[in-house]
Amino acid sequence: MSNETRGMWLGAVGVALFSLTLPFTRLAVAELNPVLVALGRAVVAALCSALLLWRSGAVRPSTGQWQSLIIVALGVVVGFPVFSSVAMRYVPASHGAIVLGILPLATALFGALRFGERPSIGFWLAALVGSGIVVGFALQQGGGQFQLADLALLAAVLAAAMGYAEGARLSQTMGGQQVISWALIVSMPILLPVTIWLALRYGMSASPQAWFGFAYVSLFSMFIGFFFWYRGLALGGIARVGQVQLIQPFLTLLGAALINGELLEMRNIMFALAVIAVVAIGRRMAIRR
Repeated sequence: MSNETRGMWLGAVGVALFSLTLPFTRLAVAELNPVLVALGRAVVAALCSALLLWRSGAVRPSTGQWQSLIIVALGVVVGFPVFSSVAMRYVPASHGAIVLGILPLATALFGALRFGERPSIGFWLAALVGSGIVVGFALQQGGGQFQLADLALLAAVLAAAMGYAEGARLSQTMGGQQVISWALIVSMPILLPVTIWLALRYGMSASPQAWFGFAYVSLFSMFIGFFFWYRGLALGGIARVGQVQLIQPFLTLLGAALINGELLEMRNIMFALAVIAVVAIGRRMAIRR
């Protein structure tokens, strides 16, 4: 199996885990403060990271690696969780899933601009067509316009794309487990006191259902999913493996139907099939690394 193929499979596992982030976040923020959920999940994941790094005897990052880890932390530890949690207070998980459909294109852009990946014209056309499909679907669902929560979701896209691209490059020398673990650790001096203040200010009283949602986004969305995702990006390339994310909105739609009871319509399935076809085409296009 080639590195590219292995990267695609590992990326697919990561995407499958990430695809349930919005449905479970919606469960949590229905009863808990959204910023508390966003930062609190990072605190829980950081505790797991500290144990992992200690047990594995991990070497401390170099000065240059710390700088990259701060960028990763700003993107996937703080930016994406906060913006997406706030948005989930106001729109269904199914709506958020489609807006996040442009994340693969944003990830490819960051990879190309920052790390010198050079996708072919055919690749960019496939990426634009796929992203156009999901954005068109979002507009259809929103009655022809974006909602205010869409701004938060778009900010979440930019934050995640930045963190994904930076983390993928760093994974080539550190490994995906250490990248997300050290990114969580480096954010704790700020996030821990803020999380404690939010817990005291807004309280932590919630149903078992809400806490189950919080547990999922803490352990799988914020921690375990990145083991597969960063390793896949490092092996197969940011632009190439990033296109696997095009199927994430539709996995999220299925999760929203099963977890949140949101309506799953036949036209959603048709859009999913169209996007999967575009992913298959884009995977065959040349990318110079």
